[in-house]
Amino acid sequence: MKLLVTGGLGFIGSNFILYILKNYPTYEIINIDDEISGSNHLSLKDIQNNKNYTFVKGNITDYNLMEKLISKCDLIVNFAAESHVDRSIANARPFIDSNIMGTFTILELLKNYKSKRLIQISTDEVFGDLKSGSATEDFKLNPSSPYSSSKASAELLVNSYIITYGINAIITRCTNNYGPRQHPEKLIPKIIILADQNKKIPIYNNGNGVRDWIHVEEHCKAISKILHNGVSGEYYNISAKNELNVLTIVQKILSIMKKPSDGYVFAENRPGHDDRYSLNSSKLQDSLGWKPHIEFEKGLEETVSWYLNNKKWWSNFDLTFMDSYQWKT
Repeated sequence: MKLLVTGGLGFIGSNFILYILKNYPTYEIINIDDEISGSNHLSLKDIQNNKNYTFVKGNITDYNLMEKLISKCDLIVNFAAESHVDRSIANARPFIDSNIMGTFTILELLKNYKSKRLIQISTDEVFGDLKSGSATEDFKLNPSSPYSSSKASAELLVNSYIITYGINAIITRCTNNYGPRQHPEKLIPKIIILADQNKKIPIYNNGNGVRDWIHVEEHCKAISKILHNGVSGEYYNISAKNELNVLTIVQKILSIMKKPSDGYVFAENRPGHDDRYSLNSSKLQDSLGWKPHIEFEKGLEETVSWYLNNKKWWSNFDLTFMDSYQWKT
């Protein structure tokens, strides 16, 4: 099988590529990435000479380039996206360009390649703030930020191309990922890096915001299961049912790192802040037999260890945003 992975230098994309080449060594992967803020070539340095891996610098809105790449592949996994909520509030345009127009470019091309399958990677944030319960695949879309709105828009585009043009596509939505190779602006690596530098950790909403956490490896396993066995036209939620508030996450990491338990400060809330996300993944577990196995405590300890042992990886990023306790980056 030949896979086209978009955004493969990012967090989940790079972990997915490593997972596939490890578990399916005969598969071939083309990775297209525009080398924007979340990209890091060090994430895939171990496979740079793998004969089954090819890197292409480019943007998924480039129609001619994407046509050339899609024509060579059997399946497309679309990770490419601007994904940081704060950045989308400060400037929404890159999110519209990448998350909506990039997906549109892929869909337009797939009208001519209906045998090729698209796995559209989405997010639990499309459902917005849930006061109670967990969203199933058919919950109402209710995005709160420009980021989540752009991902919801991409979902609607994919759905319309499935219905109108009969393209072969599946949409997945996942909860908050954690693990190695995640951009330092995201919560868990930001906590680890600031704690390592003995700096205070800024927390929104007095630390009450609840997120459902899943190790990135579990997410990659789920995507692999879906791309091999998923039903075209379906949606699949992916979650591990580790709902914890932000303050608890901060305290756990400070404890693992043996740092003072008061090493944080409550910061100004960003506009449109969602208090809680939660997904019901029973459909995926019952129909395709996927189940998460990594215990959160163990996964978190291993993640802390990875960041402390791979400072060269994250030191490549611009970390000036770390010094601000305001919502803007």
